[in-house]
Amino acid sequence: MLKVNKILIGIAFSQNLKPNLFEAIRLANMFNAELVGVHVGKKTEEKTSKLNLLLSETDDLKKPLKTIWQEGKPVNVILQTCSKETIDLLILGALQKENLYKYYVGSIARKITRNAPCSVLLLIKPSVKRVPCKHIVVNGLKDDRTEETIKSAFMVSKSLNCNKITIVEEISQAEIQIKVNDDLSLRKANIAKDRIKKREDTRVQNILKEIDCNSLTVKIQSIFGKRGYSIGHYAKIKRADLLVMNAPKKSNLLDRIFPHDIEYILSGLPTDVLIVK
Repeated sequence: MLKVNKILIGIAFSQNLKPNLFEAIRLANMFNAELVGVHVGKKTEEKTSKLNLLLSETDDLKKPLKTIWQEGKPVNVILQTCSKETIDLLILGALQKENLYKYYVGSIARKITRNAPCSVLLLIKPSVKRVPCKHIVVNGLKDDRTEETIKSAFMVSKSLNCNKITIVEEISQAEIQIKVNDDLSLRKANIAKDRIKKREDTRVQNILKEIDCNSLTVKIQSIFGKRGYSIGHYAKIKRADLLVMNAPKKSNLLDRIFPHDIEYILSGLPTDVLIVK
């Protein structure tokens, strides 16, 4: 299960620095974690003054902020800092919708997400003023990492005071090995779907037996469709505040050209996304 003792936030002196910093400090306090800020570039008096001014406007941190100034390539510096500082959670600002060029080449956020040694939180709309998290959607697909991801989602929900969780079981259409061409085949296909849903519901219910669900509203939802795309669409139409996903097992050139699973999520973020490692 995800344990958040140390959080890393990239400090880029852009228009989003203030909301990103406010979000990171709130999360650090909610998780009672140490916050580390890394700026890729030279340390100057101007930058230091600007950062100190912003910090004077935020809530006080429960634990002192550690600031790192390091020159180099952004992706390399952030990934190296995650490993060196034993970071548990990396917070990144991300584009909600990437254009075709960035989709194939990969933005900094996408490159870091694929290679980070820790869990990653992608924020699409960071806010200076806290926006309460009311609904978390978490993947419940059949995978050896899913149980830990679900447990992590419940831990996060309690830290964020969120009382609604939906566990989405994404089921491939390929499991319905019945070609529908008449009423009889349609009935057979529906019976097959019901059996699969019951099987998946039972699997998730067994996971929930080990989790304290008191005071939480928990729903299990089965969806037939493409993994990643289906849950992303569900999170979007249900206006979820956070989508929690398993980290990708691998990522290569073919994954970028023919996306699957988490790649669908990264190419068009439906909401804030937590990728659990």
